[in-house]
Amino acid sequence: MATINPYLTFSGNCEEAFNFYRSVFGGEFPYVGRFKDMPSDEPLPEAEVNKIMHISLPISQETVLMGSDSSEAFGQATVAGNNFSISINTDSEEEAERLFNGLSAGGNVTMPLNKTFWGAYFGMFTDKFGIQWMVNYDYNQEEQ
Repeated sequence: MATINPYLTFSGNCEEAFNFYRSVFGGEFPYVGRFKDMPSDEPLPEAEVNKIMHISLPISQETVLMGSDSSEAFGQATVAGNNFSISINTDSEEEAERLFNGLSAGGNVTMPLNKTFWGAYFGMFTDKFGIQWMVNYDYNQEEQ
């Protein structure tokens, strides 16, 4: 069964925001990835290397608050009010494909479903109503 979590996007202050959220909710970050950790053929501007590529903070057994920084260096500027997505985590590749294909119908696929360097089957799109979605199947869960 799929789970749905909020994914927040920031303009360079993601780490500060998540440290604040952690001070309120408690807990620990199971993963903090920076743009310098991402494989790339293109050199990153020095101002971008330590920005957050992905961070997560478990809020409950079912809910995880996730986030990242965006930047114009990556072709994306953060706009308040449009700086969140709904992230769906699935139990299988097949479920990921079914939900991705169904929800993206008539919308705009910004990143097709594909295997990623972080061990997931992942894709992004904006649906026909203007809502941003991410679909993720984590291959590491097969090992559990």
